[in-house]
Amino acid sequence: MNRHMKIFASICVITLGLSASAMAEGFLKVSGTKIVNDKGEEVILRGMGLGGWHVQEGYMFGMSGFANAAWEIRNKIVGVVGAANADSFYNTFRANFVTRRDIERLGQLGFNSIRMPMHYERFVSQSTVDGWNENGFVEMDSLLRWCGDNKMYLILDLHAAPGGQSRDNISDYNPSYPSLWESEEARVLTVALWKKLAQRYANEPWIGGYDLLNETHWTLGTNVLRDMMVRITTAVRTVDTKHIVFIEGNDYANNFAGLTPPWDDNMVYSFHKYWADFGIGNYQTMSSTYNRPLWMGESGENSNAWFTGFIKTLENARIGWAWWTYKKFDAIAGPFSVPNTVAYTNLLNYWKNPNTVAKPTQAAAMNALMGMAEGLKLDKCTFRPDVIDAMIRAPFDNTSKPFAENKAPGRIYAVNYDMGTHNVAYKDADYQNLGGGAAYNSGYSYRNDGVDIERIADLPTNGYGVGWTAANEFLTYTVTVAQSGTYAVSLRAAVNDVGSMVGMSWDDQASVQKIMTSTGGWTTWGTQSIGQIGLTAGTHMLKIIFYNGGLNLNFIDINAISTSVEGATQGPREFSLSQNYPNPFNPSALIRFSVKEAGHVRLTVSDVLGRDTAVLVNERLEAGTHERIFSAGGRMMSGVYFYTLTSGGHRATKQMMLLK
Repeated sequence: MNRHMKIFASICVITLGLSASAMAEGFLKVSGTKIVNDKGEEVILRGMGLGGWHVQEGYMFGMSGFANAAWEIRNKIVGVVGAANADSFYNTFRANFVTRRDIERLGQLGFNSIRMPMHYERFVSQSTVDGWNENGFVEMDSLLRWCGDNKMYLILDLHAAPGGQSRDNISDYNPSYPSLWESEEARVLTVALWKKLAQRYANEPWIGGYDLLNETHWTLGTNVLRDMMVRITTAVRTVDTKHIVFIEGNDYANNFAGLTPPWDDNMVYSFHKYWADFGIGNYQTMSSTYNRPLWMGESGENSNAWFTGFIKTLENARIGWAWWTYKKFDAIAGPFSVPNTVAYTNLLNYWKNPNTVAKPTQAAAMNALMGMAEGLKLDKCTFRPDVIDAMIRAPFDNTSKPFAENKAPGRIYAVNYDMGTHNVAYKDADYQNLGGGAAYNSGYSYRNDGVDIERIADLPTNGYGVGWTAANEFLTYTVTVAQSGTYAVSLRAAVNDVGSMVGMSWDDQASVQKIMTSTGGWTTWGTQSIGQIGLTAGTHMLKIIFYNGGLNLNFIDINAISTSVEGATQGPREFSLSQNYPNPFNPSALIRFSVKEAGHVRLTVSDVLGRDTAVLVNERLEAGTHERIFSAGGRMMSGVYFYTLTSGGHRATKQMMLLK
């Protein structure tokens, strides 16, 4: 018998004495369009998918292009270490991928549920009398216990059904065998497995429900998918009437044709969404029409800004969600990244280029694989706080939050800008993928925002720099100033374009502009002053603005020139004219100025020929600081303008730029 077609003559009833947590709020269930607990309280599921634990996909482990499905990955591994060593590797891989500490950590980060993508082969044995692999069930028992201890719901997801429910690597489809839709034997096994799982977990309140088939993608006749879903549901209900069944549509959980009306009272429709806008109106219509809840069971693999925007949309609609995925190798779009090793990189290089790269010895290959498995341990992984912030805090809070501790005096690495929403913590021209394969990041390093970050070789460095800067992009930094005083600010940059202009503003006050001197290339670094600033002790917001791009940025140095225990005030104390903010501007700009003594003040705007465009002030003003808003008229063209302040024999002029 092949690996997909094993049929079981009988199904043993196994009663499992798993103890439910005393803190459980009871079984989740459907109440109209809501999911509620036993107290009738609405529960919004906020979950993380454990993709890669049971069902490996090539892109998660650097294997895209030569081994995409789990069976292909295993064949590659067996080819270099043999079957017995491969089994040993997989045992270690699974043991390290998810542990109690992993679930505890996810709970601490703010998640209340886990979506577990299962491979049917973990539960099926080719050698035992009854056909079941107890190891897979015991593994799931442990995961459930960890979830219950942390008050998290566990949703079982059949990610790889017998034969495969799609032709994609996500279902571990092997074209050498009939698919789920081409084999009645595979469908019998699928129904039997779900009945077995439901039988085992029928009385477990921390089981959130059963996600019957992940992302079917197959050309099916009328009601074929519905008939299969009904068939599984019927089998489940013979042993378990308490748990929710989650129903995904065809075409990667997006096409629900034939799956309405619902056939079960405790049923939720689950859709997935990747690389698209945030529209969910068609699903909401289905929900209200048939009085059933929705669950967004899988999404991710995008930028932080997209995460925040989509989760905000879901939360506003009171729809729960589960994100994809928990751990990947050398990646920025998930909460934890597994570090790569030289040995594993060498092994990948051989697999990619078997005709030109020497095959490693069995010992070397095994060492590389076991090192990779070791890196899966939570304390070996790189935590991505920006990803978690984008999912848990930012959908509800439009402020920025420090990514790192930035101090003045001190050095601020450019890549340590604040966490938060796009256009608040940072601004980037390409910051999310809305479809069509659009790239939101040119560097794909260090962080998962639209900000383009790459590895750099400048010294000193933290290893990364901001590159591919474009017009009107900016970065903000929360800076703790140790002592009031005057500080000099300089940038360590590689300036490629002549005329590249950078701005600096503090606490959203007027910006100081500096035209940077070209250093001669994208990797030729130099340090250049961009101005001085008076700062009081405490917390301030620094914004670095790239008016026209053309440079890469390594770090910002803030050095004390003078300090005062009495406190310095930001900006001028007597007669002064500040740079307009923002600059360039469209259509309005703020102009702040100070006059030393009361008297007649005149503030005008003129073009490059000296012709007055506007008179903002022509009156008597008291001594002190004042501000005016200048709004460009509809007939004003883009270009350079000048504004001039005169008062008491003092005169000052500054340049401003209108960009329409």
